[in-house]
Amino acid sequence: MSTSPATPQRPTWHTHYALFMLATIYVFNYIDRLVISILIEPIKLEFGISDTQVGLLSGVAFALFYTVFGFPAGRLSDRIGRKPVIALACIAWSGMTMLCGLATSFAMLLLFRIGVAVGEAGGTAPSVAMVSDLYPPEKRSRALSVFLMGPSLGAVFGLGLGGWIAQTYGWRTAFIAIGAPGVLLGLLLWLTVRSPAAPTRAVATNHPAKEDWRTTLGQLLATPAFLLIVAAGTLAAVMGYAIGTWNPSFLIRSHGLTMQQAGLLVGLGGGISSTVGTLLCGSVTDRMVARDPGWQLVIPLIGCMVSVPLGLAFYLWPVGIAFHVGALPVPTAFLFYLAFSFTAIWWSVPCFGAISHLFPAYRLGQATAIFVMSMTLLGVGLGPIIVGSLSDFLNPRLGQEALRYALAGSVLLYLLTSACLLAAVPRYRQKLLGERRPGAAVALANS
Repeated sequence: MSTSPATPQRPTWHTHYALFMLATIYVFNYIDRLVISILIEPIKLEFGISDTQVGLLSGVAFALFYTVFGFPAGRLSDRIGRKPVIALACIAWSGMTMLCGLATSFAMLLLFRIGVAVGEAGGTAPSVAMVSDLYPPEKRSRALSVFLMGPSLGAVFGLGLGGWIAQTYGWRTAFIAIGAPGVLLGLLLWLTVRSPAAPTRAVATNHPAKEDWRTTLGQLLATPAFLLIVAAGTLAAVMGYAIGTWNPSFLIRSHGLTMQQAGLLVGLGGGISSTVGTLLCGSVTDRMVARDPGWQLVIPLIGCMVSVPLGLAFYLWPVGIAFHVGALPVPTAFLFYLAFSFTAIWWSVPCFGAISHLFPAYRLGQATAIFVMSMTLLGVGLGPIIVGSLSDFLNPRLGQEALRYALAGSVLLYLLTSACLLAAVPRYRQKLLGERRPGAAVALANS
């Protein structure tokens, strides 16, 4: 009889150290990805490009190549183990980020950003799968919340530090300084972290270790709850990447801040707020799921619904300064962004956790890769360029305020995200409760 991989043992300091390294690498993953958003204005000035071209640079080109390489990287991590894939990917994307600082044309910068995308394709999905390998289900959301602080802390350092470096030393130096630490982190992960055994080796021999990718893909796509979670995460990512890319420019254009001031507010204020929201969400999710597995998707549903009015208030609130922090002016509208960034991230941890509960370890890297690929292809690919194109379209009538209304429109995508999560809750609950009935484990193993 075939069985699923054994449940991870009680976490030790080796487990927590591995999580710390994965979380640190993920922070730099997002620093490298987000730093371009604070550098948009000087790059536009030097190369003479439009908002639509910026959307291409930070969105479509990145997303397309990330998606092409995402599933193979996830499948490779399911076969040979997570650690080598993550380490090599980290070294690759960090090196390409440094090369962005040497670009002498828009075409060259675009090429190097594609290189960043190819490297990052091997980062997120194998890392999420490795965290799931390391921690038992009842501790998994909390562990994932530590790992998934990456986007929030990446915003803190990528936007705050990146804005300061660019303001002081230029945008090229910002790329080089931000990319360099990742090369060392990749080597450190390879040399010092103990990783779980490759998941295909943990299953019984009559469970196909060389399962054809078409079979795996068919099993994943035949799970309705998974498809709805992918749809929800993708819609949230379209909005999230649009906002993450254009927020600094919005504060510069509509509220008159400098590049450094915008980076500090969005990076430090928004990043810290979303970090706290991420950690709280993971802890609350684990506690509520112990009562009913459906809470795994109800928590992100609540977060999305609360975020819509907060996001609209941020973008539509009139210009005005609430107070100063030293010499840093804080617009009144930004107070709504602090609340928005706290709840808008609640979809991430529970959705990744839900996928880890739906599938066994030998399919988890591939399942997570599909989730991340869809978010990246449509989120990174469409979010920035949709807002950029809408801003260009509205510019003749609204001028500098065009970006304000383009971003406000993107917030409404969270209503569609909420609809997908609402539809997924009963399907997710039914699948998990069904698999816990006597005999269900055997049926799952033979599927």
